[in-house]
Amino acid sequence: MSPNTTKPHWYLIPARVLLLTFLLTLLSFALSLLLGILGIVIVAALRGTHPNLPIAYRHIALPVAAVVAAVTLISASAMEIRRYRQTKTLAEIERISM
Repeated sequence: MSPNTTKPHWYLIPARVLLLTFLLTLLSFALSLLLGILGIVIVAALRGTHPNLPIAYRHIALPVAAVVAAVTLISASAMEIRRYRQTKTLAEIERISM
């Protein structure tokens, strides 16, 4: 094996998947909360009422973040498993060719 090639480790897959899922969920929650607050404030201003901002948390940001978390968890898992298998196969090919 060359010094730059390392054997892939399966136990790193869940760590990367969970980290990516957490970061994308947090980002989507923040962005959807911002857009939800802006939308509620605009609608309240057009209607001439006071904005009810907890709606932005409960009915906009939380469901969006949950959907993004589920999609990210599934897609990141599939990509990481595919990457692990590909790296493992390439390392085996390299080992055989030496």
